[in-house]
Order: sequence, then structure tokens, then C-alpha cells
Amino acid sequence: MAPEVVLLDESLEALGIIRDRSMQVSKRWRRMEDEQWCRATRRGGVVIASLAIVITATGSRRAQKTIETTGTPHRRRLRLTCGGGKLMNMIEGHMTFEPSSGIPVWDVDPYAEDVLLDPAAYFAELRARGPLVYISKWSVLATGRYEETREIFSDHTRFVSSRGVGLNDFKCGKPWRPPSIILEVDPPDHTKTRKVMARALSPKAIAGLKDEFRQNAEMIIDGLIERDSFEAVADLAEAFPVAVFPKAVGMLDSDRRKLVDYGAMVFNALGPDNKFRRNAMAMAPDIVPWITAACARDRLTKNGLGALIYSAADDGEVTEDEAAMLVRSFLSAGVDTTVTGIGNALWCLASNLDEYAKLKADHSLARACFEEVLRFTSPVHTFARTANQDTEVAGHFVGEGTKILCVLASANLDPQKWGDPEVFRIDRKPVGHMAFGAGIHGCVGQNLARLELETVLTVLVEKVARVEFAGEAVWRPNNAIHALDRMPLRFIAR
Repeated sequence: MAPEVVLLDESLEALGIIRDRSMQVSKRWRRMEDEQWCRATRRGGVVIASLAIVITATGSRRAQKTIETTGTPHRRRLRLTCGGGKLMNMIEGHMTFEPSSGIPVWDVDPYAEDVLLDPAAYFAELRARGPLVYISKWSVLATGRYEETREIFSDHTRFVSSRGVGLNDFKCGKPWRPPSIILEVDPPDHTKTRKVMARALSPKAIAGLKDEFRQNAEMIIDGLIERDSFEAVADLAEAFPVAVFPKAVGMLDSDRRKLVDYGAMVFNALGPDNKFRRNAMAMAPDIVPWITAACARDRLTKNGLGALIYSAADDGEVTEDEAAMLVRSFLSAGVDTTVTGIGNALWCLASNLDEYAKLKADHSLARACFEEVLRFTSPVHTFARTANQDTEVAGHFVGEGTKILCVLASANLDPQKWGDPEVFRIDRKPVGHMAFGAGIHGCVGQNLARLELETVLTVLVEKVARVEFAGEAVWRPNNAIHALDRMPLRFIAR
């Protein structure tokens, strides 16, 4: 009997999946030392668990040897021969592949710390190499030019979100958490949940939040003006969203650190099993139960955005559990990206004093300024799609199951689209930028994000004559978010 290989999901939480299947394993392969295999998996830790295989007795010794020799704590690639001599490879939860001829191969790690901290050179080289580039380290395609990025990101028939917007392919294994029912689904399921979210976040629904947002912005900025200098990320970029967003949702409980770290954790999980993902996931046992409890129906007021979501469950549009997941989606996407957007806006204006002067001269440019900040800094730098069928992009064959990194930040800096993308201009009006995505998966909460950012910028220019750096700005590496870690600033009053 030829050896037969079964690959289990490659994710940090794969140990739980293996336990679920252990009885099936022992029944199916009676001659395999199942208990010894399970012990070896536990002894090696969760990463080895993610690389574990089940194989017939004919090949069991070889399989166990492979686990021992390649299952090191930070190894992510598995290479085994299965029945008929066919080679099966998996890396970071998706199947590896060889690119079609004509697609350039690039030995680069887009998740390396130096790239995440200062990605400009990576973006430029990605665009220069072609419309599609094969990243050999992770066996993915990457696109950084505007035209192809928008094509792939927008076409939900050929390139799906339901197989995961990170490196893991949900078709190949169970994800570390239940997939987002707004971000990681496609029609018709996406249509149902997006309709509920869009109604809760409609311009009419959030219009009543303007006064509350402005009062909080004024209070925070007034306090910062009185100080000689301050840490802008903690004291403004985080302080404002955490002051207004939980109250808008109707949350009775609020914990700034857990709210901010939850979003960072979710976005870091979209990358490979590097130190950023591991450090983020280490916080999950403390953060996730708190978030789940804080978003439960009995911990929300009757007049917040969360109540609107739960009312859809009462009307039968979604289930109670789906409503709870949608409320949590507010926090994973709505807090961290807004924190990032405010911080990035302050960095842009402190770095471009002439543009701040333009904004002070014409306060109506606040919305346009915000859009240019999004284009110029792209709070979400990368999301993935999975080819759900054999297809072509820019004349190149793309096989079913191919993971594609849509590098949104690179597309937003493509000179073929923007002319002078390296220049920050608040009067640019960058219609079509990719910071909020595109197509049916365009950010459903962008109306609320725009209101928050526009409120902060408007109050800022009304009260502050000049924004100055009081120290060095330091960026925070994240597998999907381009955010500041700290930035000392000084507000000079009018």
C-alpha cells in the first residue's frame, strides 16, 4: 500500500484541531503509534503541531522522522512525498505552487521588521518588477501596481475573501478564530451581513454622533495645548477613538488597552508565524474573553450602534451569535484603524507645515486632507485574496488556490495612477484610493471613520496654530497595519 499523507491545518491553534481528530486517526491507522505521535506533538509545541502529519503504517517511520527533523519551533514549511510520488507542500496554511512563466521571482520577506518599519523601497521594487511577483519565501503572488491591485481586490468572483484575507487558506484548514462574517465571506452570505452593518453605520445613523465627537475632540485637544509636549499616539490618536467609539457602540465597559490591542492582534494574525504574530496572539487569552463579554447584548445600551445590530437578530436577518460577531467587528476594524489614521494624519501635518497652513486657511479641506492621509500612509498596507478558480491577471496564468497579497499601500503610491505620489497634498482629492478597499469589500465603517478623523482635524485647525515634533516618530511593525508606536508632539496655540 502506497504511503498516504494527510496535512492538518497550519496555524498557531492547530493543536486543538489535532486533538479533535486524534480518535479518527487512531481508528484509521491502527498500526501507527498514535499516542507517541500525540505526545511528540505536545512536546514540540503548537508550531510542530501545525506541521504534524498522519500517514499509513507503510510510511509512519519516515513521517515521524520528518516531524523530528523539520518540526523546529519556527519552521513553517513542510515537504513530503505521498502516494504515487506526488509532492505535497504547505506553508503558512496554504498550498505552495510554482508561478507561471513570465512572473518574476523575488526572494524578499514583506513581513521582515525592516520592511514593515520602512516599506517605501519594497513598494517601489514590487511595482518595478511587474504586475505580479512571486514571493518565494511564502509561496504567494504579490501585486503592488494600482490597476492589478484594484482588479484583484474588487473581483469577488475570481478572488475570494472567504478563504481568508491573510496567509491561511481556510479551505485547507480551520482558522484560529471563527471567520469574520463581514470581512471573510462572499455573496450571498456577505450581502446579508453587510446590509445589516451598512444600515447601522449609515450617514443617518451616525449623524447624531457629531456633537458628542466634537465635544470630546475639543476637551482632549484643549488639554494637550496646555502641555509643553505630549505623546501623540497615546494622548490623542488612541485617546479620542477610545473615548467616543465604545460609547457610540453602546458599550458599558471600556478598557483602552484591550480595545487597542485587540485590533492590533487581529491584524497581526493575518501575517506569517513571525514574532509579531506570536506576541500578539500571546495576548489573546486575556483580551478575547473580555471583548466577547463586553460586546454581549446585556452589556450594551439600548440606543447605541450595537443595539441596531442586535435588533436585526430580533427581525430574523441574522442570528444572535452572528449579531455578536458583527458587534465585535466594530472593534477589530473600527478602533485600531482609526487610531492609526489619526496618528498618521498628525505625522503628515507635522512633516508638511505648508499643507497644515493650507488647512488652517480653508477648514473645508479637512475631508480632503483626511483622504490624502489615507492614500499617503495607507493604515492597512496589505490584505490577501485567494484565487477561487483558474484565471489570468495581466496576461499571466493564476491557478486556483493561489494566495495573492494585495499591497494596498503600494497601489496608493503608484505613479502611473497618482503622478507625484510621494508628495503629500491636501488638495489632491485622491478619488479611488485603496485605503478603504474596493468593491463589495470596501470598508463598511468608512462613514464613521471619516466623521472621527474630520472632527479631529477640524478642531485641530481651529485651536492649534502649529504642530511641531518634540522628538522622533517611531513606527510600529505590524503584519497588516502601518501605524505609529509613539510620536512626541507639541501644539502651539493660536
